[in-house]
Amino acid sequence: MIQFNEDIKSLSFAEIKEEIHKLSIIDLYKNGEHIKLINWLKEDKRKNVLSLKKKIEKDLDSYLNEVKRVKTMYEFDKSFGNYRYIAGVDEVGRGPLAGPIVACSVILDINVLDKDLILYINDSKKVKEHKREELSEIIKEKALSYQIAVSSNEEIDEKGIAFSNNKVFLESCNSLSIKPDLVLSDGYLIKNIGIENKSVIKGDTKSASIAAASIVAKVYRDKLMKEYAKKYPNYDFENNVGYGTSKHIEGLKKYGKCDIHRNSFLTKLL
Repeated sequence: MIQFNEDIKSLSFAEIKEEIHKLSIIDLYKNGEHIKLINWLKEDKRKNVLSLKKKIEKDLDSYLNEVKRVKTMYEFDKSFGNYRYIAGVDEVGRGPLAGPIVACSVILDINVLDKDLILYINDSKKVKEHKREELSEIIKEKALSYQIAVSSNEEIDEKGIAFSNNKVFLESCNSLSIKPDLVLSDGYLIKNIGIENKSVIKGDTKSASIAAASIVAKVYRDKLMKEYAKKYPNYDFENNVGYGTSKHIEGLKKYGKCDIHRNSFLTKLL
């Protein structure tokens, strides 16, 4: 372990780099030790050591900017008033040609300290797949409550996508283990909800709760569609998750529809 009072010039660059790789600049920042590390590296005039210092400073700046961005999202949720429990709800899968529509409602603790913020939350489409999956687990672990609701392709065909969208919003909110005092919904007000509700345009980029819901819903639905891909291998569901990509359309034209296709969405294609 690095001793910041050690003479840095007595160490080779390889030794310094190896020791620094053992450290987390974020943990050092949280413990107030990052300044010691930066000042220690600054004592060395070797270019490669100073480059290492610059990289650490850049990584720290990126982290602090992310804290600031996400803190703004938490503050957005708190800006609606003095509510104890605020739920964010979002859906995934309104537009695909196949598979269900999925919604998730999430209640976060929006009064956490900076070190407990869930960083990197955003519109799920803006988050890389491996990061979404990692974040989904963190959100489910840290959320005060979350709930997923699903409406099948059969129900979408029978009742319409607008009905199904509202239904999954309603079900996910009403099934939370903690009843929210306010529901923030992405894009739409929820019909017949019976809880105070405010809609937020592009809410998954503004609200911490909606962004968290967006990520959990997308990870759930994407995994479901990848499972369907094993049963229905002709449509590239593992990659398009039911959306109308060229490979999906080719599969439809060659093999016809399968059991999870939305007939009401295919009228102009087949």
